[in-house]
Amino acid sequence: MAGAVSSLSVQHDKAGLLESRQATREAPWVKAAILTVALSFFAIFLLLPLVVVFVEALAQGWETYLTALVEPDALSAVKLTLLAAVISVPLNLVFGVAAAWAITRFDFRGKPLLITLIDLPFSVSPVVAGLIYVLVFSSHGWFGPWLAEHDIKVIFAVPGIVLATIFVTVPFVARELIPLLQAQGREEEEAAVVLGARGWQVFWYVTLPNVRWALLYGVILSNARAMGEFGAVSVVSGHIRGETNTLPLHVEILYNEYNFAAAFAVASLLALLALVTLAVKSWVEWRASQTVAVED
Repeated sequence: MAGAVSSLSVQHDKAGLLESRQATREAPWVKAAILTVALSFFAIFLLLPLVVVFVEALAQGWETYLTALVEPDALSAVKLTLLAAVISVPLNLVFGVAAAWAITRFDFRGKPLLITLIDLPFSVSPVVAGLIYVLVFSSHGWFGPWLAEHDIKVIFAVPGIVLATIFVTVPFVARELIPLLQAQGREEEEAAVVLGARGWQVFWYVTLPNVRWALLYGVILSNARAMGEFGAVSVVSGHIRGETNTLPLHVEILYNEYNFAAAFAVASLLALLALVTLAVKSWVEWRASQTVAVED
């Protein structure tokens, strides 16, 4: 009798599974239509503009293309873009790790406020962020007289560009780490503490190995945003050629001057950086999935 009941149960489960699969199975024409829409959107709005950038950049030949890239103002823009990224990304790395650790490992007053502030750059327009820094640090701003008295220049200078870049890239590392640390819980870390490990040892030997791929992923996203930021940097830079122009700002100036060949050449450099970032991102995702598969 028990065997018969068990057999009926198995048959019922199989029937339910088959019914579920049939319920989610779409007709071939529906699959084809959805795939066509997705691929068409990708081709028209993503792939085609990227191709156009490189076609226009090389329209007048390699000599014109290379001349636009080695021009002094372009080289200055490249250096400033890299400098802003080199400064802002490590700072956001430190902040992101500290914020994620505090939010997921401690209970304290103001935790919801901290989480909200981390997401603030996602909701505030970069232009508004730039205007805020102008209000605070310009010659007529809150700290303007004190800065002028000590001969410190923030707005229309490199420090302002770095501050604006830090603001727009704040969420990326923290937002990658917080969900992962919450999902992992505290059991392994508490076990390490019981075994005599100190706080730094717990982080270095227990927490960091578990979140290393998410951490690297957040750094990659932060770096990509830092190099491509336009709005906030445009407000605080002053558009001083050869001094405060990053690559996106340099592209805008060249385009407004109707120097289309040079504008697309510099834009292609940004596109190459984006493609490299995408390749590294894909590699990180693949390595993370391989690590999870091995651990399982």
